[in-house]
Amino acid sequence: MARIGIFGGSFNPPHLGHILALREFREKLALDTVVLIPAANPPHKTLTRNTPDAAHRLQMCKLAVRDLPYVQVSDIELVRSGKSYTADTLRLLREKYPSDELFLLMGTDMFLSFESWYHPEEITAYAALAVAHRNEDDPEILQKYADKLEKKLHTNIYFVENSFLPHSSTSVRAMLAFHAAQTYLDPAVHDYIVKNGLYYYNDRMKELPFELLSEISLSLHDPKRVPHVIGCSDTAKRLALQYGVDPENARRAGILHDITKALNAEEQLKLCETYDIILDNFERNHPKLLHAKTGAVIAERIFGENKLVCDAICWHTTGKANMSTLEKIIYIADYMEPNRCFDGVEKLRSLANSDLDDALFLGLQMTMEQLRQRKKDIGPNSMAAIRFLEERKKYE
Repeated sequence: MARIGIFGGSFNPPHLGHILALREFREKLALDTVVLIPAANPPHKTLTRNTPDAAHRLQMCKLAVRDLPYVQVSDIELVRSGKSYTADTLRLLREKYPSDELFLLMGTDMFLSFESWYHPEEITAYAALAVAHRNEDDPEILQKYADKLEKKLHTNIYFVENSFLPHSSTSVRAMLAFHAAQTYLDPAVHDYIVKNGLYYYNDRMKELPFELLSEISLSLHDPKRVPHVIGCSDTAKRLALQYGVDPENARRAGILHDITKALNAEEQLKLCETYDIILDNFERNHPKLLHAKTGAVIAERIFGENKLVCDAICWHTTGKANMSTLEKIIYIADYMEPNRCFDGVEKLRSLANSDLDDALFLGLQMTMEQLRQRKKDIGPNSMAAIRFLEERKKYE
């Protein structure tokens, strides 16, 4: 009787994090075979606008595991119509492997939502659950949920500690579009993507009309941030019309201001290395600020935006001394767009409708107070912005 792991997912694209998890599942569960199954139409997510077709994703998966003889890549879900329900797939695999022990391989996010899956009781009748977890995952929460499922569904659950690579398919797709993903993919997979122009790699993305710029850029964001980005762009356009600034520049800066926000610290530094972005010590020690600088460079180098737009993106997080009107607008729009909800936001919105400098000053003060309360450092550019506005107020 063989021990077979079933590893499904959109694999959009298959990256080194997937391969590391696959290796560790195989080793720690003593699996004889792992069946890798790219999903055609996953029920729990909507595939992104730039998702390659089934044939491309199947070929990328084959390339990613070409040196792993214990892995089989299956097109079982790609050739089946409708949603790619795991219960349907496992039913077919159980027929194919009637005497073997099956393990459904997954991460903690999917595990903790397992009860909401399509026919979970059928899934556990066919296979045991194996969950890759990281050191930072709360073991008490995982074990409590596992005890509940084992009792309710009469199944076995195995936890597999995973070394974990700190990037997701979302960030890998973004890094591909930004031409900086070589270290996150098997070289053969990366070459295949470049050759076939997948994930916007070879697309012409400079000077796009706003509607297309919006569609493409939003597909590269963390989906949870999309409403904020749209709100910022709309607010920036409105303020630009009010204060005599080109509204097209304002809405383009707004739609791109968080274009690299989804990337983690390692990925931010990778972009800085790729595009020769010079950082000071404060920026190196505070990587959460880097999305403003990297976003400005991506806006210029990938999307071909003008200097006014790029400068507004660059300073939308920290501010600086003597900001341009567009720079002030993007800083304020980011802070007060309609999805923002915090004490003081209504006052900020009221000030923005009457005096940009007053609104900017209040926003900077609120940020500094939040940093003080959290015992966080205040950056030199934010301090310079505050001092500049304070000096200006002396002469009003």
